[in-house]
Amino acid sequence: MGASAPPGKQRSWRGPRAWLRIGLALPYGWLLLFLLAPFLIVLRISLADPIVALPPYTPLFDWAADATHRIYVTLDNYRFVLGDDLYLYTYLNSLQLAAVSTALCLLIGYPMAYGIARARPANRNLLLMLVVLPFWISFLLRVYAWMGLLGTHGTINGLLLWAGIIDEPLQMLYTEGAIFVGMVYSYLPFMILPLYATLERLDPALLEAASDLGGRPRQVFVDVTLPLSFPGIVAGCLLVFIPAMGEFVIPALLGGPDSLMIGRVLYDEFFSNRDWPVAAADAVLLLAILIAPIGLFQYFESRRPEGEL
Repeated sequence: MGASAPPGKQRSWRGPRAWLRIGLALPYGWLLLFLLAPFLIVLRISLADPIVALPPYTPLFDWAADATHRIYVTLDNYRFVLGDDLYLYTYLNSLQLAAVSTALCLLIGYPMAYGIARARPANRNLLLMLVVLPFWISFLLRVYAWMGLLGTHGTINGLLLWAGIIDEPLQMLYTEGAIFVGMVYSYLPFMILPLYATLERLDPALLEAASDLGGRPRQVFVDVTLPLSFPGIVAGCLLVFIPAMGEFVIPALLGGPDSLMIGRVLYDEFFSNRDWPVAAADAVLLLAILIAPIGLFQYFESRRPEGEL
C-alpha cells in the first residue's frame, strides 16, 4: 500500500479547494435565489387563470374531496397575448424604440469612447468621471429634469423664443422624440464604458503597423480598430437594448399616450387590471425575446479565437 500524504498537506490542500468551491457557489446561489426562483414564480403565475381572490390567480394544485389532487396548468394567457393585436403592437413598438435608442447610443458613444481611450492618461480618469457623473443623481430626478427642459414652457423653448428662432413654443414633450432623448441620455454611459474598456486594450503597435503598410487613418480604423472593438460594441448594445426594451419610467413621463411599451403594459396589467396571469405571460415572452441577443453574443464569444480582444 502506497504511503499517504502527511495530514498537514492534506489539510492545506483541502482548505483552499473548499474556499474555491464556496467562492464559485456564491454567484450561482445568488442567481438561483434572485433570478431563477422569481422567474419560476412568474412562470407559474402565467400558467394560471385570473380569479377575484388574494392572490388573484388559481392555485397550482387542485385538491379534491377524496384527498387526491391534480396540477392545474393553462396556456390561455399565452394564446390571448399572442392573438391580441394590441400586445403585438406593443412588442413591436418596444423593439423599435429600443433598437433605435441603441443605434443612437452607439453612434454617439463610439466617438466618445474612442476619444477617451486615446486621451492622455492624466485626462482619462476625469473624462470617465464625467461619463458616470449622472449616476450620482437619481434616475427619476433626471427624467423629471428632462420634462422641465422639453416642456412647452421649459428651458429649451424659452431660449428659442428669446433668440427669435421660433414664434411659438414647440411640442417636444410627450412625443416619440422625447423618448429617444431620455433613452439616449439615460443609457449612453452603458455604451461608452464597455467600448472604452475594449478600445483602451487595443495594441497601438497594430495601428502603427497598418499605417506603416500604407493604410490611411480611415482605412486603418475600418480594417483594424473597428473589427477589434466588436466585442465592446456587442456588449454595449446588449447593456443598452435589454433595459431599454422593458423601460417604463421614460415612456410614461416623456412619451405620449400612443407610446406604448411593454413595461407600461406590464404595470397596467399588474396594478390597474389586476390580471396577474396575463401580465406574467407578457413578462415571460419579454424574457424570451431578450434571451435571443444574449445567446447570439455567447455564440460569437465562444467562436472567437482564444486571446483575441
